[in-house]
Amino acid sequence: MSGTDAVRTSLAAIASLLAPAHPGPGERVLLAHHDPERYVSTYAARLANRGIDGPVPDLARTALLDALDEYRLLAECDWKEQPAGIRSRLEKLASRPSVDPWVLFGARDMRLRTAAFLETCGRHYRDVGATLAVLDTDSDCYPVVCLRAARAGELTALAGPAGTAVRLLGA
Repeated sequence: MSGTDAVRTSLAAIASLLAPAHPGPGERVLLAHHDPERYVSTYAARLANRGIDGPVPDLARTALLDALDEYRLLAECDWKEQPAGIRSRLEKLASRPSVDPWVLFGARDMRLRTAAFLETCGRHYRDVGATLAVLDTDSDCYPVVCLRAARAGELTALAGPAGTAVRLLGA
């Protein structure tokens, strides 16, 4: 398998892992990989928000993030976002745990800076059997996903071949 095929296969597998009930994210990853020009023209408005107006390296990874966001499976948090805003984003995730981790938070937690607050969120989510992970994009935001803790190892294993760094929060 070539390097390009490995990236495509791994990104599609990540899409399936994070969006098991939705084929859309995987389909978008494959479209961006196989036909970047068509992907850019189809999703031009969404890509314009990211400053993308033509095929770019890592377009398939961008397609994955945008599709996960569209299906409410990704929360993009700015590096200087307040804890209340992060909490609001995480509570809107369709993949959030059925057990509410927010009962574990104290008033002190809500005064932390973004990176520290996300780590605290990761610890509390782990306490209820979920994992929060950042799909690193080398930018000033944190694209955060949530999945069952038992599947976190799969995500990190797929990330390497996909050329995507994943950081498990609160580990």
